[in-house]
Amino acid sequence: MGPSPSPTHHHIVLLQTQYYPVPDFNLPAPYTWTRTVHEEVSPAELHAAIHDATILVLATTRLDAVALSPEVTPHLRFINCVASGTDSIDLDACRKRGIVVSNCSGANIEAVSEHAVGLYFAARRKVLEMHRLTRAGEWPRRGTLMFQMLDREGGAPLTCREEVVGIIGYGGIGKRIAHLARSLGMKVLISGRKGADSNTRQTEEQRTSFEEVIKKSTVLFLALPRTPSTINLISTPELQSMSRHAVLVNVSRGGIVDEAALITALNEGWIAGAATDVFAKEPAGPENSPLLGEETKDLNLTVSPHMAWLADKTWTNLRVMAKENVEGWCAGRPCRVVT
Repeated sequence: MGPSPSPTHHHIVLLQTQYYPVPDFNLPAPYTWTRTVHEEVSPAELHAAIHDATILVLATTRLDAVALSPEVTPHLRFINCVASGTDSIDLDACRKRGIVVSNCSGANIEAVSEHAVGLYFAARRKVLEMHRLTRAGEWPRRGTLMFQMLDREGGAPLTCREEVVGIIGYGGIGKRIAHLARSLGMKVLISGRKGADSNTRQTEEQRTSFEEVIKKSTVLFLALPRTPSTINLISTPELQSMSRHAVLVNVSRGGIVDEAALITALNEGWIAGAATDVFAKEPAGPENSPLLGEETKDLNLTVSPHMAWLADKTWTNLRVMAKENVEGWCAGRPCRVVT
């Protein structure tokens, strides 16, 4: 437990520090500070761990309305999320108490966008399937593995110059994916909001209607936040409208793609393949994710364990941004404020 806070003293509690570098804070005068560092805290230990905090620094720890109540966190005034997403924090509860929340938006742009392109290649070229068959000795037994690379209609993989890339979610990551895709020779379509007027100009770059992007894309990248309006944004109607050549890549959040519908789409051949770094329930395993069940092992489905963000550059950015956020808030110049 840290000392009782005063108007000029902050007790900073850092959670989940095994996932990000601990910043070296330098608070402006007249502020003093102490800190408590936790590599990991169990749900049963959480309330005790955060009770004395005036400032909380965390990655994905779930803070519900109870954790954010005056009884549990009586001194809490600022939360710094060392990540882009803040869906683990009850923002309404923060607003009611006047707790400021900042994030580290943009810290992982390079890593996530590059991982997305890697997932695209893995799905389009069936890299994991070719790896598995080759290691199993199937090449000499069959004479060739060419036919395992073909799609259900006997078509060979598309090259980049044949691809039409649709991007849903045009923030920093979406823009970076678009840049990488164009560098590879792909045609890029930027999606408007689902149901929006197709002629609406929402940014400096012309948008294509959501429905048209779904139909025309041979690669569909998802890079948007999870909100009530984006849950199951891609479900049966969208998957049935997509090209049979299409590959779906999700590096945003689980729940944006209807997982049961995606399995059906892959089984029925509505799309050629899919790749995801995120799951509706995380940590994901065969016991809680339909995407990891035994019945999906022969599908062209590439998965990774929510690791698209991880890179040396991301760690550097997180350290700098977390430091800026805390020091800026203390100095009366809050930055990257979510609420």
